[in-house]
Amino acid sequence: MADDLGSTHDIRLRDGRTLRAYDASPARTGRTAVVWHHGSPQSGVLIEPLVAAAEALDVRLVSYARPGYGGSTPAPGRDVAAAADDVAQLADALGLGPLAVMGASGGGPHALACAALLPGRVVAVACLAAIAPPTGRDDWYTGMASPEGLRAAAAGGREARARHEEEAEFDPSSFTEADWAALAGPWASLGEDAAHAGEAWPGGLVDDDVAFTRPWGFDLAQVMAPALLVQGGRDRVVPAAHLELVAASLPGAEVWRRPDDGHISVLDACADAMAWLVARA
Repeated sequence: MADDLGSTHDIRLRDGRTLRAYDASPARTGRTAVVWHHGSPQSGVLIEPLVAAAEALDVRLVSYARPGYGGSTPAPGRDVAAAADDVAQLADALGLGPLAVMGASGGGPHALACAALLPGRVVAVACLAAIAPPTGRDDWYTGMASPEGLRAAAAGGREARARHEEEAEFDPSSFTEADWAALAGPWASLGEDAAHAGEAWPGGLVDDDVAFTRPWGFDLAQVMAPALLVQGGRDRVVPAAHLELVAASLPGAEVWRRPDDGHISVLDACADAMAWLVARA
């Protein structure tokens, strides 16, 4: 199936699950491939600003819906590390060679999992506003406008997180003025997709939050590929302290601090981050 943003593929995985993937430019075989890891919640469909950046850089951009989102089979109990095997099978199915990975917000940990666990395949990784591994300390939540969902997941697992989701409402104060401006402008499609995904596939968000608050299944020190970390200083969803936690475990990473950005406006750095990946791939 094809649309203006590329082709859609339902990939049958070894365990019988389906992984829905999106390929913005299947004709660009032999070009640098970048696998995008979406935020929480999103459907996995490709977003216009990312597609435009890939076209300008002549990059083959691929995305997919994590288990429980879009057309991908749920996998309750999945950990963050599970993304690596899913991406390896996706890459085989689409004929991708060496690839770079890129993720924002909840997609960041999953991009890091691929970099850590697919060292012969992932040649570079970029994360924007990425949540850090759990520390077991209460200050991990400091600066989050609405940490209740993650707290529920950490304290009571999937059942508690699912109960919380039944009554949860989005807190508008989670976003800064710059975030709202981005959602009214170039990132409007992302906001629409996130709202739809939250309503259509709440189980995907539940499984993401449980995975974030449990052991990830790998150590950040396993990431040997060049890494880029981008963070907004005014982020109220994933606070800047999470950048420092991740950077401390990736001492060789390049860090871009954007002091005036929030959780969405920081995505304006995506095109430059993609160019950074291409330069290293």
